[in-house]
Amino acid sequence: MRRLLGIGIAIAVAVAGSTGVSAEEPLHLRVGWSVIPGQLTAVLFEKTSILRHYGQSYVVEPVHFRGSAPQITALATGDLDIAALAFSSFALAVQNAHMEDVRVIGDLFQDGIGDYYTGEYVVRADSDIRRVEDLKGKVVATNGVGGAADIAMRKMLRDHGLEERRDYQVVEVQIPNMLSALAEKRIDLATLGTPYSFIAKQQGGTRTLFTLKEAMGETQLTMMAARAPFIAAHRAALVDFFEDTQRALHWFTDPANREEVVGILARFTKEPPSAFTPWLFTKDDYYRDVDARPNLTALQANFDLQKKLGFIKITLDANKFADLSLIEEAARRPR
Repeated sequence: MRRLLGIGIAIAVAVAGSTGVSAEEPLHLRVGWSVIPGQLTAVLFEKTSILRHYGQSYVVEPVHFRGSAPQITALATGDLDIAALAFSSFALAVQNAHMEDVRVIGDLFQDGIGDYYTGEYVVRADSDIRRVEDLKGKVVATNGVGGAADIAMRKMLRDHGLEERRDYQVVEVQIPNMLSALAEKRIDLATLGTPYSFIAKQQGGTRTLFTLKEAMGETQLTMMAARAPFIAAHRAALVDFFEDTQRALHWFTDPANREEVVGILARFTKEPPSAFTPWLFTKDDYYRDVDARPNLTALQANFDLQKKLGFIKITLDANKFADLSLIEEAARRPR
């Protein structure tokens, strides 16, 4: 009996050792997102046949938020594991929420990289607003005060001698409602990104006054962020997560898979495929790094501008607040 018991224990140990992390419960990753297809989080893990680790070392629960600011609270309380933060929200997480341990761990999308898409600030086509200076006395719309697009808008207006309250009024409008607010003359300047800029061009009646890139150059618009203790506690599973993220990004952006990808997005958003086909994953779309590598040079410039405009008081070192070791280790694995 002792000999049989010993053999049984040996077999059990061998089986457990051979299965590795898959013998344990997969890490349940709560990952935030707010816009699609800018942020692909909600659909990126749908095609599990191309993923190596999904359901074994980790699973993803996409959690929707209206923007990146509410994700700061969720990250702080432990209700979210990976947040989708704009550069502006990231800085506020450090300054206001005192999250010195928050780290940039991956890219979501960037604005104005090379000849890729950049956000647009539009007026009515029949408007007499031809120059930025013509916005004096007008009502301009932002999707969120202190957000990335808001900072760029204020910077452009300041560069042309205009200051809020003294020269113009700012109102908050959700991006899906921007075009109707502009058409109804409730606002004089609308802030647009994809897909609403494409919709505006289809409908006609608008004219681009300036772009986000013209206002502030290349921008690390949104990125994945997590807290250092969480990274340290779940490093192996997070590397697996990023390996699959990289595989999925390569697959999603491969022209050979375009029809299937458009179908995935159409089903998720309940929009017709024609809403995506003309621009998705072309130069008319935002730039995404297929290895999820954030642009720390752009991010540093974004942080510096945020401080210059008075939205934050602290100086942030982008390299200090980044942990790229997860994506780097994942990228070294054979494809």
